[in-house]
Amino acid sequence: MSGRRIYKKGDRIAGMVVLAELGRGAASVIYLVQDPKSKQIWALKHVVRETKKDQRFIEQTEQEYAVGSKLDYPLVRRVERLIRARRLLSLKEVYLLMEYVDGVSLESAQPETLPDLVNVFKQSAQGLLHMHQRGFVHADIKPNNIVVTEDGVKIIDLGQSCPIGFVKPRIQGTPDYIAPEQVHRQPITPKTDVYNLGATMYWCLTKRHIPTALPKGDSLVTSLDPEFIERPEPVRALNPGVPARLEELVGACVEPDPARRPADMAVVADRLDLIHAQLVADEARAKGVAVVEDDEEEDAR
Repeated sequence: MSGRRIYKKGDRIAGMVVLAELGRGAASVIYLVQDPKSKQIWALKHVVRETKKDQRFIEQTEQEYAVGSKLDYPLVRRVERLIRARRLLSLKEVYLLMEYVDGVSLESAQPETLPDLVNVFKQSAQGLLHMHQRGFVHADIKPNNIVVTEDGVKIIDLGQSCPIGFVKPRIQGTPDYIAPEQVHRQPITPKTDVYNLGATMYWCLTKRHIPTALPKGDSLVTSLDPEFIERPEPVRALNPGVPARLEELVGACVEPDPARRPADMAVVADRLDLIHAQLVADEARAKGVAVVEDDEEEDAR
């Protein structure tokens, strides 16, 4: 970040007026900006290529636009526009205009109750399902990429997203949530997101990370056989308040062998919906509130 300009409140960047700085990455700064004509508020990611190593951040931002511009779902952050700046025919800077998401990531804070947390898991699964239906995998779901707002969930950061079945040229993913097929550079599929979401749910419920296929300690050897990957401690052994059905689902999602995971994200979303409904009903009974089935309610009328 040493040689690049940092924009301050009131400055203009890519035709927008800077309102505040929202955050910084390895080669990027994200600003809160306003369109001076429409008065619309946006988030703007500014990425500068200073060295050859920065090229991958440019590519990730371009990929974020390539995928995000093809999605249209309230649970996934909207991507509006990509602006490229060239010098002497070389791409030096990119500006990615995105929906401003006003919320807190699951990594920073979680809902206070288990039903509310499971509802966040369910909405996350629904957002990922939309991506899969459009032909893409997020490939980097983790607590920091799930933001909880007043209106619900937003899945963010599509920089590692790719078409279903894509084989990446290098290992990509967050170490504590990475799926074995990502480590072994095998095709990335919706079941990769199932694993990443399962690892995310495990951390949220236990505050521990699952073992992954990445090398451990001084070893340079990854776990090629799923049977040799260490299994995580059962969720309920660490958090007895978690219902057995949720523990079972999380365990199935983080199966090292993709064939043993739930068939698709629709199955995960449906199971989370049922678990959430049961938790809400149990909570109501505990408070002494009568739970009336739909048909019984109709008869009462």
